Amino acid sequence: MLHRFLLAALMAGASTAAAATYPLTVTDDLGRTVTLKAQPRRIVAMLPSHTETLAAIGAESALIAVDVFSNYPKALTDRLPKVGSGYQPDIEKIVALKPDLVLADESSGSRLTEKLAAAGLTVYGGTAQTYTEVFEKIAVLGKLTNHEAGATRLITTMRGDLNTLQASVVGRPKVSTYFEIDPTPYSVGPNSFIGALITKAGGQTIVPAALGDFPKLDPELIVKANPQVMVGLDTALARTRPGWNTLRAVQTGRVYEPTPEENDALSRPGPRLAVALRALIRMLHPGALK
Repeated sequence: MLHRFLLAALMAGASTAAAATYPLTVTDDLGRTVTLKAQPRRIVAMLPSHTETLAAIGAESALIAVDVFSNYPKALTDRLPKVGSGYQPDIEKIVALKPDLVLADESSGSRLTEKLAAAGLTVYGGTAQTYTEVFEKIAVLGKLTNHEAGATRLITTMRGDLNTLQASVVGRPKVSTYFEIDPTPYSVGPNSFIGALITKAGGQTIVPAALGDFPKLDPELIVKANPQVMVGLDTALARTRPGWNTLRAVQTGRVYEPTPEENDALSRPGPRLAVALRALIRMLHPGALK
């Protein structure tokens, strides 16, 4: 009987992490020092992955606005004001909402963090690029918002779901995969979070690690690699590209266009990695999942 009480006490302790202490200072992905004087109660999320993470760790009540691409969870995002995007933010609207924290990206292209900070706002600039960073960023958002217990639970659940899915393809042959982010063509390297998911799904991206996480490819590289599977476009489009008619993926009909939900999960380094992995396994190893 005693061991039951001990187990209950341990479980209770695991679910109630110590409250964060403010002022709280962290360093974002731009190397900036970000200090919160108190627990943030008014948060603007400028990336869907941030929106989804806050909802998943129990911090959704602090959200007062999101970017135009945030669409999940729908019940939450439908009722929140939209304040533009990373490249076209509505700075005036964001400032007028008087947020005590804005979650942005670290892109030098959009300069979003810089613009918001210049407007006098407290901004954390950072997103996950690699698989490991997905979990690190969830932990950071948990710390920033005083929802560390929720972040820990989410990470534990995600890892369990991902491990279960990955186990379904153990021992199956690696499938060479071309993943298209856009027709430019941009793709994914093996160390990106999408590249890692492809590996866990029993595949292998055709992109060499030396090209980076999300490189623009020379179309000739794709033709030369002759992938077994293509993800992110449809067969009709693939057939229109020079030299693609003879590629294995096109000839065998293994060109897959994800559903809108799958596409969102695949492109967002956040809580729905298991949805993304399940979709990839379905494409790379049909029949692996019961």
